[in-house]
Amino acid sequence: MEQELEQLRDEALASLETVSDDAQLESFRVNYLGRNGQISAIMKQLGTVSKEDRPRLGQRANSIKKELEEAYSSRKTSLLPASQTAATDNPDLSLPGRKHQKGKLHPVTQIMEEVCGIFESMGFSIAEGPEIELDYYNFEALNIPAHHPARDMHDTFYISDNTLLRTHTSPMQARVMENQQPPLRVIAPGKVYRCDSDITHTPMFHQVEGLLVDQKVSFADLKGVLTVFTRKIFGKDLPLRFRPSFFPFTEPSAEVDIACVICNGEGCRVCKKTGWLEILGSGMIDPEVFKMVGYDPEIYSGFAFGLGVERIAMLKYGIDDIRLYYENDLRFLSQF
Repeated sequence: MEQELEQLRDEALASLETVSDDAQLESFRVNYLGRNGQISAIMKQLGTVSKEDRPRLGQRANSIKKELEEAYSSRKTSLLPASQTAATDNPDLSLPGRKHQKGKLHPVTQIMEEVCGIFESMGFSIAEGPEIELDYYNFEALNIPAHHPARDMHDTFYISDNTLLRTHTSPMQARVMENQQPPLRVIAPGKVYRCDSDITHTPMFHQVEGLLVDQKVSFADLKGVLTVFTRKIFGKDLPLRFRPSFFPFTEPSAEVDIACVICNGEGCRVCKKTGWLEILGSGMIDPEVFKMVGYDPEIYSGFAFGLGVERIAMLKYGIDDIRLYYENDLRFLSQF
């Protein structure tokens, strides 16, 4: 076998000297260095030689293979066009450099920061909590007991009987009020999870929950805060309407609509010809929620609201498919 290896080496090197183009070079590589080439065929025979000779022959076979690979690389370089070799050896220093493209924040991150900044300017502080939440805080502390029909609205990911992926950031209402006394002005931004997926919904999305508790807080205060928010986030004085709705932890409750930012309230496909777009839910905190955390509803009142960050971004930027946020397409992300 040793003689066969030496003979193969001499034959390969001689053959390489006659190579004059890329096709012949590739043929050489396949014949000698390929997976099914002659070097591999000989190395597969090492298992048949004696144990005493096997280390020496294996070492020599690897040495010859490395020598042929280096000779192949050298020959490949020598066959490069003269212009290409010259460009490599003598680069034109007068050519402009290649600039690295600057990264940008994801549009959802941009809107999240903008939303939080607006409410912070109105005196709200930020509270963060766990994404893996207890059933008690996600539902029961918010006046949604077991078997309440409102639980069906959330399409929950359960981890165990009493543990789940939070379906909204509203659990922070109970967590904050348990540990702090009024007055309170808090927003709770973060990820939430629901079993839902289409062009306007994803299984994971972002919400900002707002909470204000004090004495003599009225629905007028809620309307004032949300009016200021919508004007700042969309950069113009949009018509606003508060439409009666239902949420178990607020009473009265209201959906907040703005004049369609696509058609300016005239009616289009996006707003389904109504001229209005829903942007968030809100309401006065139910006295039962206050009782759960030890607040006296005869003394304190307050309001809460929740908005979807992706939805605000879709309306502000004119995005028609929420799934675009998560495809990591730089052509899309670089626009923001």
